Amino acid sequence: MPKFRRTDRVNEQLKQEVALLVRDEVRDPRVGVVTITAVQTSPELDHAKVYFTALGDPTEQEEALTGLRSAAPFIRKALGQRLHMRRIPELHFEQDRVLVEAQRIEQLLREALPNGPGIEVAEVDEDEEEKNGGAE
Repeated sequence: MPKFRRTDRVNEQLKQEVALLVRDEVRDPRVGVVTITAVQTSPELDHAKVYFTALGDPTEQEEALTGLRSAAPFIRKALGQRLHMRRIPELHFEQDRVLVEAQRIEQLLREALPNGPGIEVAEVDEDEEEKNGGAE
């Protein structure tokens, strides 16, 4: 039996369809170059958070967010025509901050560690590991 739940399948389908709609049919100049990175629906499938990344400086990214939010009803209607679902979730667009946070953490680690990113880990003697049952 597959491990995927219905919401996982719906999330992936919505991600693909929203990406196509934004790329091909949304004509708002504020949107620009946007990549849909993830969709997360509620268990009841009535709301969906759509995460995206946009090129440009922070003001251009905010403009893209505004453009996507204004295009949400159009995208939802187009999804209703493309997908065979009883109810299309209400779309809530949010910027995907994972990459920004990862870069921030990496910078903090570089500042905190004197050796930089190439940290050497002390090697464990194999005999010592066997004595400990392989768990450290």
